[in-house]
Amino acid sequence: MGMSKEPILTFTPDGIYCPAGDFYIDPWRRVDRALITHGHADHSRWGMGSYLATHEALPVMRHRLGEITAEGIAYGEQRVIGGATVSFHPAGHVPGSAQIRVEVGGEVWVASGDYKVIDDGLSTPFEPVRCHHFITESTFGLPVFRWEAQEVVAAQLNDWWRSCIENGKTAILGAYSLGKAQRLMSMLDPSLGPILCHTAIENTNKVMRAQGITLPETVLANKDVSAKTHAGAMVIAPPSALGSAWAKKFGPQESGFASGWMAMRGVRRRRAGDRGFVISDHADWAGLLWAIKNTEAENIYVTHGYTDIFMRYLNEKGYNAQVVPTQFEGENLDTSDDSEDAA
Repeated sequence: MGMSKEPILTFTPDGIYCPAGDFYIDPWRRVDRALITHGHADHSRWGMGSYLATHEALPVMRHRLGEITAEGIAYGEQRVIGGATVSFHPAGHVPGSAQIRVEVGGEVWVASGDYKVIDDGLSTPFEPVRCHHFITESTFGLPVFRWEAQEVVAAQLNDWWRSCIENGKTAILGAYSLGKAQRLMSMLDPSLGPILCHTAIENTNKVMRAQGITLPETVLANKDVSAKTHAGAMVIAPPSALGSAWAKKFGPQESGFASGWMAMRGVRRRRAGDRGFVISDHADWAGLLWAIKNTEAENIYVTHGYTDIFMRYLNEKGYNAQVVPTQFEGENLDTSDDSEDAA
């Protein structure tokens, strides 16, 4: 393959830029043309001249951003933009999430956005894309982060819910409204009781159902819904709602928090909540290494997370790795805004 001399993607103050196509990938400042990997707030921001994202990602983006000029693209569909050929490939992060492949003059770059490599049963599963240059996150780029199988965490969740019911308590689970909440509710055993959702989450559920994504039956936890009207319920709410006045109407309760950060004991103790469940919509240590290996890329750009440690490890393994500055947040444990990136 011939290699061009100018970098296909450059890292600028506005975001990841492609000179040949004059577009940006997940820009954090206003630009004319934005290609978006997924709908989380740190990757999909308001104010761009135009947006290009997968057909599956666009409904939630429109719901969150309001009136935007946007076009959809299918996974694997090639689109020529200026001197670049682009295509979107499954990232497995949340429904509609994509890695963006950019090819110019036979040289291939892939901006992966956020990704996980296990099949969660809801998102289109991650597909490695062969390339010369791979831009990766490293939210959980430490060996301590190793996820258990989803069915193991599902059993833990349902055991906790069952225990709450037996003890006359409402189970309230903190989860981000796009991706994580829907994944968790799909893991629950609906025969145990009703699943109640905070408005922010139920609104996202509506958008996903309208586009054909199958979710279990849920009830909007409005002012008329309480522990009296829905005994034995599992309540799913943004993390900021845990311990709030809104939550008090559910009476005696236990709260849980589902995040990859729950793998760290210190974080479990620090985080408000009675139970921590280790589950993330980002790749763990092994998943990151597997994804990078399967791209067959030699050049790796590490964006957010444990960037320095992960870069050093990759360089020791023979890759040409470097850290690049971005405004992506990965899984931000301390955010109170459920629109931030999913845990």
